[in-house]
Amino acid sequence: MKKKYQALDKMQRYYFPMNAGDGAYSYSRNSQLQKEVLDGAKEMIRDAIAEKLDIKSLLSASINTFRIVDLGCSVGPNTFSAMQHIIQAIKDQFSTDSINIVPQFQVFFNDHITNDFNTLFRSLPADRSYFASGVPGSFHRRLFPSGSIHFAHSSSAIHWLSKLPEELLDEKSPAWNKGLIHYVDAPNIAVVNAYVSQFDNDMEVFLNARAEEIVPGGIMVLVSPFSGYRLLKFFGSSLIDMVNEGMLDESLVDAFNVPVYFPSPEDMTKVVEKNGCFSIERIELTYPQSKLVDEADAKSLMTNLRAVLEGVFINHFGSKIADEAFSRTILKSEDISAWMKANYEKPCQLFVVLKRK
Repeated sequence: MKKKYQALDKMQRYYFPMNAGDGAYSYSRNSQLQKEVLDGAKEMIRDAIAEKLDIKSLLSASINTFRIVDLGCSVGPNTFSAMQHIIQAIKDQFSTDSINIVPQFQVFFNDHITNDFNTLFRSLPADRSYFASGVPGSFHRRLFPSGSIHFAHSSSAIHWLSKLPEELLDEKSPAWNKGLIHYVDAPNIAVVNAYVSQFDNDMEVFLNARAEEIVPGGIMVLVSPFSGYRLLKFFGSSLIDMVNEGMLDESLVDAFNVPVYFPSPEDMTKVVEKNGCFSIERIELTYPQSKLVDEADAKSLMTNLRAVLEGVFINHFGSKIADEAFSRTILKSEDISAWMKANYEKPCQLFVVLKRK
């Protein structure tokens, strides 16, 4: 008789760390998708620094430390690449503008308290040109003293919600998302609206916090994936397979939803304008190349998504169910690759540059 798994009695809610360490399914070894997002934004970040960042007004002989934060840094190596690129672009701008001040750079690496900061700091580049600090805590609240940050960066992070919308947890609600684990492909618009509402609330808190922390004239760059997560349904199908085989209670799947929402330019414009503390310097959808998506490399892509999502599954179902669900999904790689080729969706991401008024 097959064992029927039960959910954990006590779950750690609303902390969604990427897989720790450097094992086979760790984020540090499986973050190619996020690297593609970063690489696709590098030249636009350089342009934003050159065109929108008035370094002379931010630094002086008495204030010569330039402070940068990576919000939702995870465990690397992508965060190190992003920070080095930003610093080099700022240094290049010093030369272009003939600025004689030689700044010191301080980089703050921020993520949830459950993030694997040990792995992050063990892999810090030895030749880095900045002072490094870790800042544990959700970016959905204040993290820094007022007026202390010159440049804020966040890539592949702001789409994470601080919590699941409450409506999704109510069987009597129109947003009860029975049999599905995300709003993508949900037949009921109430499900989508619940996600949108939670995103709006989270971004209001996020922008209010950053408005306090970023100096006037400071820049914030936000990069978020906008497509490609239709593949979440394959993880959901593996859970349903387990239900049909008597290994898992159906009610546990019905009560599970992945807490991510992928904002559109309209979503971001609305929340930024409501906040009123930032000017929108650039906001657009971009279409970078993606080896994983363009080549329909389902096995690598699903392993990448496992490194990102496994913590969410463990929080709800426990480690045994999560491992079984992900193992089953990766075994479907050939079928998923075929589906990707037949339903090709060009990789797309949202790029936003905000300037503190």
